[in-house]
Amino acid sequence: MSKQSLTLIGLGPMGSAMADAYLAKGYEVTVWNRTASKAEPLVAKGAVLAPTVADALAANTLVLLSLTDHQAMYAILGRATEALEGRTVVNLSSDTPAKSREAAEWVNGHGAAYLTGGVTVPPHRIAGPGALTFYSGPHALFEEHRATLEVISAADHRGEDQGLAALYYQLQLDIFWTSLSSWLHAVAVAKANGISASDLLPYASGTLASMPDFLGFYTPRLDEGNFAGDVERLSMGLASIEHVVETGLDSGVDSSLPTAVMDLLRRGFDAGRAEDSATSIVELLGRPSA
Repeated sequence: MSKQSLTLIGLGPMGSAMADAYLAKGYEVTVWNRTASKAEPLVAKGAVLAPTVADALAANTLVLLSLTDHQAMYAILGRATEALEGRTVVNLSSDTPAKSREAAEWVNGHGAAYLTGGVTVPPHRIAGPGALTFYSGPHALFEEHRATLEVISAADHRGEDQGLAALYYQLQLDIFWTSLSSWLHAVAVAKANGISASDLLPYASGTLASMPDFLGFYTPRLDEGNFAGDVERLSMGLASIEHVVETGLDSGVDSSLPTAVMDLLRRGFDAGRAEDSATSIVELLGRPSA
């Protein structure tokens, strides 16, 4: 039985981790990167460095992209569009749902099949426990390559719409970055008051560990449009975040982050939602701010 093979374009930390995973599984891996020297550790492990993008595309039917964004894809593949005919391109680069749909149309227009991917873990967790990648695009195409895609992570096909993988990916980052930022703000306030990040850690971890319970309780209510203030009320949340903002200001810390939350709750209060659940602000978030 011949070895399985693929081409991987883009050898930043993520692309290099993916190439490593495929080499470890015995795949024949052809790589290309704008800075060719980044391929040297992979070549030492058995990868083949293609001299040009066209050569990289010609080497294998399955082509994985790990780039900064879709604009980088156009810049790289645009120099060898004739070599795209008959290829399957799996774009694991980050971008928006709309740009993902546009990228799929562009690649399809040059005779190649296309899947969008959104990798949810950092490079060091590729091929490890809990690694997950969202995919979207033709389901039959996904199933054809599922076994290969599962080398780097669990593979979750979200639908035929090419924008869905990017959407699910960005939704996770929405949660991640806002959560991380709130923790960093809390650390800044703690440090301003002589409390180290290490001292705060067990309590911050406990707070974050409680979040799945909140999500589990409120998710059915959100789907039902039920904002009853029987458990908590927006007015209580507003008073609470006002204290958070005041504590930060008293500590001499930039409090623009909790102030943004306070302003959002105040908008809900002014809209007559004081006695409803604080989750009612989802209706404010669902439309552009004034």
